[in-house]
Amino acid sequence: MKKIVWFCTRPFYWFWKILSSGLSLLTNLVFLLCIVLVLVASLYEPEVKIPDGCALLITPEGDIVEQRSPMDPATRMINELTGTPLHEETYLQDILDTIQAAGEDSRIHLLVLNLNRLGAVDLNQIQSMGKALERFKQSGKEVIALGDRFNQAQYYLASWADKVYLNPMGSVSLRGFSVHRLYYKELLEKLAVDMHVFRVGTFKSAVEPLLRNSMSEEDRSANILWLNKLWSIYTDDISKHRNLDPEVLTENVNQMVAQLAKVGGSRAKLALHTGLVDGLKTRQELEAMLLDQVGPSKDGESFKHIEFRRYLRTLPPSYSAPSPGADLIGIISASGNILPGEGSVGQIGAEDLIKKIRRARKNPRIKALVLRINTGGGSAFASEQIRQELVQIQKEGKVVVISMGAMTASGGYWLAANADSIVASPTTLTGSIGIFGAIPTVEKSLKKLGIHSDGIGTTAIAQFGNLSTNMSAAEQTVLQIGVNQGYEQFVQIVANGRKMSPEKVETLAQGRVWDGATAKQLGLVDTLGDLETAVAEAARLAKVDPENGYMIEDKAGSFLERFKQTKQPVEALLQQFAPSASWSTGLDQVIHGPLEFCLRRQDPNGIYAHSLLHSSGINLQ
Repeated sequence: MKKIVWFCTRPFYWFWKILSSGLSLLTNLVFLLCIVLVLVASLYEPEVKIPDGCALLITPEGDIVEQRSPMDPATRMINELTGTPLHEETYLQDILDTIQAAGEDSRIHLLVLNLNRLGAVDLNQIQSMGKALERFKQSGKEVIALGDRFNQAQYYLASWADKVYLNPMGSVSLRGFSVHRLYYKELLEKLAVDMHVFRVGTFKSAVEPLLRNSMSEEDRSANILWLNKLWSIYTDDISKHRNLDPEVLTENVNQMVAQLAKVGGSRAKLALHTGLVDGLKTRQELEAMLLDQVGPSKDGESFKHIEFRRYLRTLPPSYSAPSPGADLIGIISASGNILPGEGSVGQIGAEDLIKKIRRARKNPRIKALVLRINTGGGSAFASEQIRQELVQIQKEGKVVVISMGAMTASGGYWLAANADSIVASPTTLTGSIGIFGAIPTVEKSLKKLGIHSDGIGTTAIAQFGNLSTNMSAAEQTVLQIGVNQGYEQFVQIVANGRKMSPEKVETLAQGRVWDGATAKQLGLVDTLGDLETAVAEAARLAKVDPENGYMIEDKAGSFLERFKQTKQPVEALLQQFAPSASWSTGLDQVIHGPLEFCLRRQDPNGIYAHSLLHSSGINLQ
């Protein structure tokens, strides 16, 4: 009987053996094929041919950034193969390098700016691109800007073009700059949450949304000064580029409703009537115009052009290490709230930044460091840790230059104060020399829910830090003493770094925010300019060739490390402090900020050097 069973099942056994072996072989082949595809996608660089007499088409995708977001190799490969943009972002230096090279390239006949997909961008970033466009035009070549519609940021960049064209169904939306915030005092009262706030500085308004239902007069007076300065720079630039009277331009914005009625309600005609654009053209008409100027593409599908990302592949990377042995200027870019420990996307983790600074300190070829930073501040503890590392690199004989982005305020200025030189844009928001602590207690909220807290400790202060109990007068005194001491330390750091008396710093401090141009007049900033200016300044101080800039970027880590950086957790999104410099405001960005920042207690001492102004840049949608 056993032999019969064995004989009957034997064919099935061999069939399964052959099938499983075949499947295993097929799986291995597919796996090897995937490895080959990854290697090909990573290593293969298709030849880029640039047609003679073509147009360079610059179409920025998404937000303009100065620090590349990390991406795992698999995602990069898939996006490259499908032609999908690597991110909904465009690296600023890529645009600057492309414009610079195109101005010297005889094959490029003109430059076309398509700004339909440009996202969030800072005023100082636009000015850097504008400076590059001015150099391009000096070569005798034309710049044309086009858009279906222009928001304030898009139009500011477009104004540098020789010709600006708008879709007949579009608009140029100039509204001016404003500050609007949400205030939470009444909400916290309804929730029975007690916010215990400790601050120093008349103008330290970061905690006002927790204490008030409206803007204070001190905050209002401080904000209107820098807002008017930025608006003046904006309108002066546009007026110069478009040959308009600045007063007439502002008056046209103020009288937009009446002006709109004069042109039958067409916002496109209004833009043409007021001189903001040179013509109204449909996409088809623009295509025909460009065909006349540069001719058709090889496939006849469009006008003859090369897209800037393809053109970029023909250029050497900017700020890459020059020939071996040359002295270098190290460049580090950092953006986001300053936090202790490791950071993630949109954050400045003190440990991560310190590691980069330390790499520059230990590299004997690096003679100067340029720290390009864009932050509204954050943890006072983390800011001090970064400052100490910068001081150490100076003690070892290397130059430190701070390049301020759209904002380098509060904790950002704390870590910048001791630099050998500080470079800011006229539109940079800086200062905000002041600190605060904000700690909620929820004993009343719990009581409403029928929850009661009770316990016992071995000392009189054992309950300090317990959010479910009422904060005692003793604990409040301890926290206020800590804030006072932190403020005095901040003022002294600025006094030492800027070679001022503490009394002089005190007149500039109190948490007040300054625009970059005013900050230079006050002695808080040394030079007005951009990253290029900062690199040149570092080269001068360290006696190094300014061409020898070297970008210090994150080292490639394990797959898990890359995933941790790129997963965009909820807490990273909540980390964006409420945007108050409302060139436009989104409810999702505004509502989470003040409450989340304080509740998470990200500073070990609960003390923050942070400006409530939006630190991730200007959004002029």
